[in-house]
Amino acid sequence: MNGLKRIARFYIDGFRGMTLRRTLWAIILVKLFVLFAVLKLFFFPDPLAGKSPDERGSLVGEALTETLQHND
Repeated sequence: MNGLKRIARFYIDGFRGMTLRRTLWAIILVKLFVLFAVLKLFFFPDPLAGKSPDERGSLVGEALTETLQHND
């Protein structure tokens, strides 16, 4: 745990001492938004969208039993 604190402190102090701090944080936040929001929309569609509750239940049940059968 001590090592993680030292690493975090290293990066925090490094960003604190930079003159372009706000610009860099804005770039980092935009990149995180693109990674998590935009890519999720295109590469990880919701397979249960547009299904009735009964259809959702049966699909989830099949996926769970399929997973359990492969683990045995």
